[in-house]
Amino acid sequence: MSTQSVNVVTTNELSYQYDWYQKTFPPVVQEVFDDFFAEDFTFTLLGVCKNINTLADKDSYFVTKVKIDKQHDVFFRLSETAIGLVLDKVLGKSGTKKIDLNKLTDLETKIITTFNDCMYRSVVKFLKPAPPTLTRTNFDVVYLGFVLTDGSTGKSGRFVITLPDVLVQPEEIQVSENFPVSQFEKSTISVSLEVGKTTFSLYDVKHLEVEDMVVFESSNTDKMKLKFRDYETDVLLKPNLSLVVPIDNDGGSEVSEKDINIWDSIEVEMVANFDAVDITLGELKKIQSGMVVDLTSIYQNRVTLTVEDKPIACGELVIVNDKYGVKITEVLAPKAPEETYVQPQASSPAAAPPADSEIPVDVPDVPGVEASTGGGDDEEFDYSDFDLEEDI
Repeated sequence: MSTQSVNVVTTNELSYQYDWYQKTFPPVVQEVFDDFFAEDFTFTLLGVCKNINTLADKDSYFVTKVKIDKQHDVFFRLSETAIGLVLDKVLGKSGTKKIDLNKLTDLETKIITTFNDCMYRSVVKFLKPAPPTLTRTNFDVVYLGFVLTDGSTGKSGRFVITLPDVLVQPEEIQVSENFPVSQFEKSTISVSLEVGKTTFSLYDVKHLEVEDMVVFESSNTDKMKLKFRDYETDVLLKPNLSLVVPIDNDGGSEVSEKDINIWDSIEVEMVANFDAVDITLGELKKIQSGMVVDLTSIYQNRVTLTVEDKPIACGELVIVNDKYGVKITEVLAPKAPEETYVQPQASSPAAAPPADSEIPVDVPDVPGVEASTGGGDDEEFDYSDFDLEEDI
């Protein structure tokens, strides 16, 4: 009795073979289903695996076994849900009653088994001839799991094909161990570069104007902070001396004499970031290794100033002494309205009261003295009678 050794397909090997399964079986399954039932359904390959439980969990299946030869079989499994969708479409059922696999009629059973027989004749073409062995020693199989979706209702079920892996000849993706990483060094990605931070009063933020210059105290001309998704790192830079702006230091700056209310005096954090900056993966590699890089091209990008992640102004990068600054070219936030002084209107003179009318007089409370209304023959109230003594 002759025997033949058979290689067992591992899960890792299946991952390299998946592309072949994806290109080979879904088009065939879709074509058979369209011809046999209707074109309202679509098939999608869910997965290729060695364990049926991964694909057929928590559902009942109608199983059809088709023999290839004395030792090899192909299995087709339609889930209870999938059969309900198909029979409702083919036989025109209402769909209000859930299908029961134990109560299928002879007609319903005949429809499903005939469909599986047609599927077998299409699938077997991709299997190689069985090896000339008298006794099969390897029973490993490969499960192809599909999702069947009804286009009109959006409901879906599952369809699983089981193949003996000894009869399958999938193509594997060839992976080179010495992958040339250098090919990607010229590829670009978009990152964010933070120039620096500083604090500003709300009054100054609201009164930013074009040509104003903002200096960022936390900045350093030798480095910036690079951000890419959740990744952050410092970028060591060669300062661009063409950005230096001479500043005349006259010993101080003009201080506004305008009164600022308590709200405008609140200080907020202002951040300066370059708009999306494209750098190559080669430059990113140098940055990660701590090398000083020359990103001269980024200096032409616009810088946006933000407060609490809200853009308020844009400008050009400059260098002031040993700090980075931004010369404002556009103010995005609405400008604060100019405060104007409104002259109060003089009230019109009131009509003189009649001579005999009494005019109420507000008199301060003084102990021991009764307030006078100024009416009748009462004497006028004289405050001089109650001069305070000097020692009080």
